[in-house]
Amino acid sequence: MRTSGTIAAVSVAILLRGFLGGDVPVRIEAYDGSVLGPVGARTVLRVRSPDAIRRVLLSPGELGIARAYVAGDLDIDRGTVFDVLELRHTRPDLRLRPADLLAAARLLDLHRPAGWRRLHLPAPPEEARPRGRRHGKRRDAAAVTHHYDVSNAFYGIVLGPSMTYSCALWERPGVTLEQAQTAKYELVARKLGLRPGMRLLDVGCGWGGMALHAASRYGVHVVGITLSEPQASYATAAARRAGLAGRVTFRVQDYRDVRDGPFDAISSIGMVEHVGAARLPGYAGRLFGLLRPGGRLLNHGIASPGEAVFRPNPFVARYVFPDGELTEVGRVVSVLHRAGFEVRHVEGLREHYPLTLRAWVRNLEDRWDDAVREVGANRARVWRLYMAGAALGFEEGTLQIDQVLAVRPTARGSSGIPLRPDWEPAAHPAETTPR
Repeated sequence: MRTSGTIAAVSVAILLRGFLGGDVPVRIEAYDGSVLGPVGARTVLRVRSPDAIRRVLLSPGELGIARAYVAGDLDIDRGTVFDVLELRHTRPDLRLRPADLLAAARLLDLHRPAGWRRLHLPAPPEEARPRGRRHGKRRDAAAVTHHYDVSNAFYGIVLGPSMTYSCALWERPGVTLEQAQTAKYELVARKLGLRPGMRLLDVGCGWGGMALHAASRYGVHVVGITLSEPQASYATAAARRAGLAGRVTFRVQDYRDVRDGPFDAISSIGMVEHVGAARLPGYAGRLFGLLRPGGRLLNHGIASPGEAVFRPNPFVARYVFPDGELTEVGRVVSVLHRAGFEVRHVEGLREHYPLTLRAWVRNLEDRWDDAVREVGANRARVWRLYMAGAALGFEEGTLQIDQVLAVRPTARGSSGIPLRPDWEPAAHPAETTPR
C-alpha cells in the first residue's frame, strides 16, 4: 500500500470492503484499478470517478448514492439493476461510520490543505426543486410537468404500446404487458358499471388509455383531465386515430376546476398519490360533487402500509415524484365516507405492481440506447433506478396499491350495487351437486 505523507492511502475496493463487507453479489470495478466481488458475477458496477465518493460524503445515504448513479459516476456496465440493488442487504442503514469517513478522506486526500473544498459538487440538473405552496395548483402543475413531461417517445419505450403508466392486472402467468393493462381497464370499467350513453370523468387520464377503452368498448362519453400538455395532445391524437374524437375529450385541467358535472362515473387511476394527504378531504368532496346520485367512483392508487403519511425517499422525491404523498387505504376509505360516499369494495393489487414495474424495466433495458438518445443517459438512469426500487418496495410490502370502489347513494339510500360483485368471474364456480 502506498503512503501519502504520514497517512496511508486506500483503494476504492478497500473503502467499499469496509463499507459493504467482502461478500458482495456483484463485481465492482473502480477508476483506480481496484476490484471487489466475484470474478464471474453476472453484473458489474463501475465506480467511474472520485466524484462518486464525494457525492456520498456530501449526502450520505440513498440520495448521495443515487446522485452518483444519475450523474454517471457510478454505472452498471453489465447485468441488471436488480442485482446492484441487492447490495442494500449488506448495509441496510447506509450510514457512514467513522472508519468509512476516515477511509474516504484518505482516498480523496482530504487531509491536504483545502482538501474539503474540493468536495462541493452541484446536484445533477435532473433534480427537481419545487417552489411555492405545497399542493397549490401552480406547484402541483410543476410537479406533474417534472414527472410526466419527460418525452412521449421515452414513455413509449418504457410503457409499450398501451402507454399506460399504472399497475396492470396480471390474470395469469404468461400474459403480455399490453394484455395485463387491458385487463386492468376492463376491471375498472366493470366495477364502475359502465353502460352506453353514460358520462365518465377520468381524473389524471394520462395518455388516454382508460378513456379510449371506456369509449370504444362501452359506448360512454368521456372527459379526461390531466395537468400534462404532452399527455393531453397524445391522447387527443389517439382518439382521433381510433375514430373516437366525438366521444372523448381531453383537457389540461386541475380536478378542482372541473365544472361540467354531473358524471355517471369517475375513474381516478394513479392520481391520488399527487393530491397530498392534507388535501384528501377536498379531493373526495370535489369528486362527490361531480358525481350524480347513484354514480360510482373507482379510486386506484398507491398506499402506505402504515398509518403515518408516507413520503418517498429523497431520491424519488427529488428526481421522480416531487411532493408525492401516500396514505394508508383505511384513511382513503374514511375520507371518502366523510365526504358522503359509501365504500363498497376494496381490492389490494400489491403483487401485480412489481410484475408491471419489472416489465417496464425490461422494456427500458432492451431499448437502452434508444432511451438515452431520447432523454439522455442521466434521465434514463433516473427511471431505471426508480422503477427497480419501486418493484422491490411492492415485493417486500413497504408499498401497497389498492382499488377502492365507492358510490354516491341516492336520496333514498340506494347504491345500485348488485347483491354480489359482478365485475369478474367467480374464482371458484358454484358446485352443481349438493353434498
